[in-house]
Amino acid sequence: MPMPMPTPTTRRHLLHHATALGLGAALPLHGARAAAYPDKTVRIVIPYPAGGATDNLGRLSAQTLQAALGQSFIADNRGGGGTTIGTRALAQSAPDGYTLGMVDSSFTINPGLLGARLPYDTLKDFAPISLVATAPFVLVVHPSVPVHDLAAFLARAKAAPGSLAYGSAGVGSGPHLAGELLAQQAGIAVQHIPYKGGGTVITDLLGGQFQFAFATVPTLVEHIRAGRLRALAVTPRQRVPQLPEVPTFAEAGLPGVDTMPLFGLIAPAGVPAAIVEQLNAALRQSVRQGEMHTRLKAMGFEPVGSTPAEFGQRIGEEVAKWAAVVRKGNIQAE
Repeated sequence: MPMPMPTPTTRRHLLHHATALGLGAALPLHGARAAAYPDKTVRIVIPYPAGGATDNLGRLSAQTLQAALGQSFIADNRGGGGTTIGTRALAQSAPDGYTLGMVDSSFTINPGLLGARLPYDTLKDFAPISLVATAPFVLVVHPSVPVHDLAAFLARAKAAPGSLAYGSAGVGSGPHLAGELLAQQAGIAVQHIPYKGGGTVITDLLGGQFQFAFATVPTLVEHIRAGRLRALAVTPRQRVPQLPEVPTFAEAGLPGVDTMPLFGLIAPAGVPAAIVEQLNAALRQSVRQGEMHTRLKAMGFEPVGSTPAEFGQRIGEEVAKWAAVVRKGNIQAE
């Protein structure tokens, strides 16, 4: 006579006793996932079109994780909406570790800029994995502006309020808010010229269409070295190796201008902690001392490789900082 099938309750008791005796393996768990993560392709959503710093770091992270974990990691570019389209798609993805996202400073600026119009909750709908890198900002002026240091720049701005203008990739972009932060910290009035994307901003600055700009060191270093632009200060706490002669804002007397564009890897909220830790460990090792560290340095970035908790704390701090800047500057999203 065949033995009756155990009920779910009976099965739980059997499993409990078998585990207590060290015999858990003797009872197969039908439906449980036996394969180790990852066992299929992982997508990294990049909320920009191909090209640019965030896309480059997303693809570099994909290559690093693929080498470390032995599975395909691919870039999935979803630009538009000031990065909200791709980021919303990430928030709505299954929290299984097979859809990740590479974000930058727009991720922490958008909550203060868009408020209730933001289609996700930046602090609740995502699981931080690692702050991969930061990129120093540098304040540059066109050579036609007769200033050679930050003090002279500020004196000129105060003597003729509104006479100096700067361009950025758009309202609420990192360079825009860096300029706004400078204005607030120094008590100066400057004009902001928003562009529809960053492609022509530097071209127009080189052509003298406006007087100054903020951009990352990797973007501007060759123009500075060639004398096409003049660097006045950099945003990190320490001078950057690519421009050792350029003082920091703190050295120049404005420590509050401390903006550093960030680039990090996140996942939808609810991803198992074990997967987050696995991804973090693989990425952090390479960022801190492996091949990715070398490549990031060569590209002009500052490698970080944080823990998930450290990245989460940094996100919260940045959201609060930029919300205050947006509020004080009465900045309205386009």
